[in-house]
Amino acid sequence: MSFRITGLSPSAYQSLYGLPDEELAARGVLRYVVDEKPGYPDRVEMREGEIGETVLLVNHFSQPADNPYRASHAIFVREGATETYDAVDQVPEVMRGRLLSLRAFDQNDMMVDADVIDGNRVETIIERFFSNPAVRYIHVHNAKRGCYSGRVDRVDG
Repeated sequence: MSFRITGLSPSAYQSLYGLPDEELAARGVLRYVVDEKPGYPDRVEMREGEIGETVLLVNHFSQPADNPYRASHAIFVREGATETYDAVDQVPEVMRGRLLSLRAFDQNDMMVDADVIDGNRVETIIERFFSNPAVRYIHVHNAKRGCYSGRVDRVDG
């Protein structure tokens, strides 16, 4: 069964790129200089920040549904990221080296299943979740810090 993993659109963050730290702080955003790798996973391009790059720590509504599963949490966005990660049947390396929490949602944005797995084995949970016809999409989070990592959708055909 084919699946598509996507990162976030950069459009929500581009207005923050280059702002002075004081203006970012007034918006609840912090800038970091990447000083270790891994450690600063970009949620737009779905890659680790490179040492010396800057990333923005922002709050992201990973589940904006108006129900009990509405959720937001901190994520990193590489300052200057412009290309949304979008790949079929490929898991980005930024997910591979982490313990992941996968959460399966139905058409009403209600959670119908969840599991935790090593990122090197994430396809097994994706396949299991999508074997349930009620599962419409999956959210992937880093299990240790809880940060949203990406979205998984079915690929029809």
